[in-house]
Amino acid sequence: MPPVLRLDRGTLVMWEVPEVVSHLFTWDSRSQSYRAPGQTYREVMEALGQAGVKDEAASFLKLDLGYARDIEPYQHQQGALNAWKRAGRRGVVVLPTGAGKTLVAQLALRDTPRSALVCVPTLDLMHQWYAGLLAAFPDAQVGLLGGGSKDDAPILVSTYDSAAIHAEDLAGRYAFQVFDECHHLPAPFTRVTAEMGIAPYRLGLTATPKRSDGREADLDGLVGPVVYSVVPEELAGGSLSEYREVIIRVRLSPLEQERYDGCIRLRNDFLRRSGIRLGSIEGWQKFVMSSGTVQGRAAMLAHLEAKSLAYGTEGKLRVLEEIFANHPQERTLIFTNDNAAVYRISHEFLVPTITHQTPVKERHKLLKRFRDGTYRILATSRVLNEGIDVPEASVAVVLSGTATEREYVQRLGRILRKSEGKQAVLYEVITEGTSEERVSQQRRGQWQPGQRAETPVWEDLNAPH
Repeated sequence: MPPVLRLDRGTLVMWEVPEVVSHLFTWDSRSQSYRAPGQTYREVMEALGQAGVKDEAASFLKLDLGYARDIEPYQHQQGALNAWKRAGRRGVVVLPTGAGKTLVAQLALRDTPRSALVCVPTLDLMHQWYAGLLAAFPDAQVGLLGGGSKDDAPILVSTYDSAAIHAEDLAGRYAFQVFDECHHLPAPFTRVTAEMGIAPYRLGLTATPKRSDGREADLDGLVGPVVYSVVPEELAGGSLSEYREVIIRVRLSPLEQERYDGCIRLRNDFLRRSGIRLGSIEGWQKFVMSSGTVQGRAAMLAHLEAKSLAYGTEGKLRVLEEIFANHPQERTLIFTNDNAAVYRISHEFLVPTITHQTPVKERHKLLKRFRDGTYRILATSRVLNEGIDVPEASVAVVLSGTATEREYVQRLGRILRKSEGKQAVLYEVITEGTSEERVSQQRRGQWQPGQRAETPVWEDLNAPH
């Protein structure tokens, strides 16, 4: 009799383990069986292929998909698909926002017609994927998991959170897992979908896999290695709009500078006495924990006030007014670090805003009016970093909280959707001599410890790519 492979709550189970896979399984004394993570299914099956195995773990479906899209993929899209196939239909594809990652996934599903689970970070993206899959595969059964929906369908689009909650139930049903914005996957809660799932085919999509906690390395085991990567400069003028980046440096007023320096001095004195270094997650956690003391709370309040001064200096509002004057017709997106800055901009310039507090229906209404030109300017904090398709936007202004590399690429992507005659421009407005400047320079590989900027107040980084 061939060995039997079963699935129990996201783990593979065997009672007799052949030598060729013994290194993958661990003895579980409670169930008196050998167990392995669900994600090792493909490795187990490939190793046992010649010896034979009775597979009772998988309940995959082979689908008859009629692909309805008559569209010629761009060279980079076809290249990504080919690279993913050559890698055994496992791996991460890195493409700029606006470069058509969704089409790559649809082509992969067309060429891998098996039951598929698509995981996305937001409800907005979930509905966009649902509509796109229905248009591409009109004869297929496509369902939703999340936002009040709990469908049973061979192609299922789910939020990361909902997929994690139901990971045990989903584990054996889907042969193909697609992770959009896959940099979300390595988080402790969301990763269980990939760990428990036995899908032999996996595709990760992202504009940049980097994470602040360094866990992007975990994607190799959860999805596969990076198999194809393109940066925006390589596609500008082709599948993406021509664009340029402009850095604008502003200075704190003398009064703001005096207050800022005082706050930083107070904070740093406390950190030095407490032996806390803020250059790591652990250091930040210690700082937060210490805010329960009188001195720690004073230092934390000083830290927050310094950030507020850097992010909300009056000089930035004057720059914003000038940008509006220089782009009187273009659709413009303004990104800030926090809601307070968004509401201040709304009050000063009478522009609509979207924050995490904006109800879903109101958000859709505001985006619709932005797309049709009723509103020319839209201000937001971080909620539009990913998953929003606004091809009409051609100007983006990062006004506060200089972005990490991932946020920066995502925000740039909001204005790179190609349209006739479009010339996109991304402004990054930085307060000199503050943490904003350091983060911006670190992202571009220009900063060295102890360095202060010697660059002009206005610097055009490069001509159109």
